[in-house]
Amino acid sequence: MNALLIADSATMFRRSLRRMRRYPSLTFFIAVIPVVLLLLFVYVLGGTLGAGLAALPGPAAVPGSGTDREAYLAYIVPGILLATVAGSGQGTAISVAMDMTAGIIARFRTMAIARGSVLAGHVLGSVLQAMLATALVSVVAVAIGFRPTTGPLEFAAAAGLLVLTAVAISWLCVALGLVTDSVETASNLPMFLLLMLFVSSAFVPTESLPGPLAWFAEHQPFTPIIETLRGLLSGTPIGDSGLVAVAWCTVVTIGAALWARRLYERVPARPGA
Repeated sequence: MNALLIADSATMFRRSLRRMRRYPSLTFFIAVIPVVLLLLFVYVLGGTLGAGLAALPGPAAVPGSGTDREAYLAYIVPGILLATVAGSGQGTAISVAMDMTAGIIARFRTMAIARGSVLAGHVLGSVLQAMLATALVSVVAVAIGFRPTTGPLEFAAAAGLLVLTAVAISWLCVALGLVTDSVETASNLPMFLLLMLFVSSAFVPTESLPGPLAWFAEHQPFTPIIETLRGLLSGTPIGDSGLVAVAWCTVVTIGAALWARRLYERVPARPGA
């Protein structure tokens, strides 16, 4: 059964790859919004926000940075990388919803293939697309002056955390694509992920937020992921953020995968049934 699942998942993954080759602009556009945010925050707001970082007590400012704008660039890049991964979820939800509304998933349910392979193919394709978009954003960040100050092991750990996060978000967005009844609805549901980024430590330290927002920012999933990425790339303290980030990713992955599998099992085996 495991061998069948692996073989069928590989087939579905190749299907996702063919879709990516036919629409390469989708990967590019997934990276466009994070790049625009990066340039906007660094070049329009970076001087002021960088000065604010230096004025805050504690480890908010990034060690080893030069100007206020350079300090803010080092601060914001981890959040922008996570925004890229989160933004890729919209395309995943849309792809799954398109398969649902076209009756493709219903047809897959009639075929002698491993049930989990259809969903796994979407997840693997989504993770790859998110990593390609993240690579494009990273190139832009380096081009405008971002320089990690840690070693290759920390860089590899940051990449691994981004992959783990992409897996969690992909499973969640697969479930969101299955639970909707239209492509339009599927395109809107993952938007809350991007909204959560603005109420986290992605753009400003959580201690600069008012009371209730600061509490939410401290306890939502994205903040420990961002703080771990920031520490791995810029050498700021991580504390227990790494363990919390991995725990959040694991919980979301397992919960979303079970939810997606349950929704998939409810799809009628015949279109229109």
